[in-house]
Amino acid sequence: MHLQKPNTTTKHIMITKEAVIEALSQVQEPDLGKDLVTLNMISDIAIDGKNVSFTVILTTPACPLKEMIEKACVNAIRLLVDKEAVVKVTMTSNVNSNRKDNKSVLPGVKNIIVVASGKGGVGKSTVSVNLAIGLAQEGAKVGLLDADIYGPSIPMMLGMRGERPKMIDIDGQGLIVPIERYGIKAMSIGLLIDEKQAVIWRGPQASGALKQFITDVYWQELDYLIIDLPPGTGDVHLTLVQTVPVTGAVIVSTPQAVAAADAKKAIMMFKQAQINVPILGIVENMAYFTPQELPDNKYYIFGQGGAREMAEQFELPFLGEIPIVQGIREGGDKGVPAVVSDEPVAKEAFMTLAKKVAQNIAMRNADMAPTKVVEMMEQ
Repeated sequence: MHLQKPNTTTKHIMITKEAVIEALSQVQEPDLGKDLVTLNMISDIAIDGKNVSFTVILTTPACPLKEMIEKACVNAIRLLVDKEAVVKVTMTSNVNSNRKDNKSVLPGVKNIIVVASGKGGVGKSTVSVNLAIGLAQEGAKVGLLDADIYGPSIPMMLGMRGERPKMIDIDGQGLIVPIERYGIKAMSIGLLIDEKQAVIWRGPQASGALKQFITDVYWQELDYLIIDLPPGTGDVHLTLVQTVPVTGAVIVSTPQAVAAADAKKAIMMFKQAQINVPILGIVENMAYFTPQELPDNKYYIFGQGGAREMAEQFELPFLGEIPIVQGIREGGDKGVPAVVSDEPVAKEAFMTLAKKVAQNIAMRNADMAPTKVVEMMEQ
C-alpha cells in the first residue's frame, strides 16, 4: 500500500527593507571605521521577492577597497537576511569635503590638494600631472593648477605648448577657461606667456599672479583641484594657504639624503601651528630604475627607503615608490603622461598613488577638523 506523505510547505522568508538595513549596518567602511548605514552610504533599496538591490555611495570613485566593500555587502545580505537572496549592488560615489569656509573663492571645488617638495628636480610636476589624471580616470572631476610661477612645466607635460586659453563672461566678470586634456582641466602661467620669455617677478608679483589664477579661472565644479607648487618654501606657498582652504599636502622626495632633508623643510612648514595643513603622505619619486626590457627588475641606484623612513619619523602615510622608467621621461617630453601611456610599470605606480591619495583625503575629511583659510599675524 502506498502512503502519501503529508503536504509540507517550505517556510517562506519575507525579505524586508528593515532586515536589509540591519544587515548592512554590520558592514564597516574599513577606512572610516563606521558602518555603511551610519555613514549614509546606502540608498535606493529595492526588494522584489528574493531580488535585493541597493546603491553604495563611496566617498571617492578612486576607493581602492571598492570590491571588498561590495563583496561584504552581498555576504551580509545572504548571511543575515536570506541565503537564497539575489543581490545586486550598484557602486557609485560622492566625493566628500570638509570645507567650512564661506566658499567665496573656488566655491565649486570640494578638495584643494597641494603637491610640494623641498627642492627642485624631484619630479613634483610629474607626480602632480599623473596624480590628477589618475584621479580623473577613476571617475572624479579634477583640475590642475600650475602654481610654479617661475618654471611652469605643465603645458609641456600635457602637450599644450602654444595653446592659449579662452575667456568667458560670467555675471560681468571676465574669467579664464582652463584647457581640458586627458579628462582634467588645466591652467598654467605658461599658457599666457611666450615660453621663450623668462618670468622675472619679485615675490609680491608672483603671489599676486597666483591669486589671480585662483580667483579668475572658471574652474566650475571639481572633486579635486591639484596645485603644483614651486619647490622650496616661500611667498607663493604662504599666499596660497592664506587664499584658499587647503585640504592637504602631498610631499614629493627622492631617495637621496639631500632631497629628504629638503623635503623635511616642506613638512615642517605645513606642520607649523599657524599654517597647520594636514599632510596626506609622502611619495618617493625616482625610487628605483626598471629597464624596459627587464620590467620585473628593480635597481635602487639612489639608495633605498629614504622617503619611507622620513614618513615613519613624522608618523605620516607613505604613498609609495615611483620608478625611474624611460617612458615617464619620454611621456613628459612628448605631452603624453605615463598614466595614459602603454608603460605598465609606471602606469600601475601612478594609479596606485591616485587611489591612496583619494583614500587619505576621505579619511582626513572624516576624522580631522574642517579645512580653512590660514590667517597669519604680521610680524
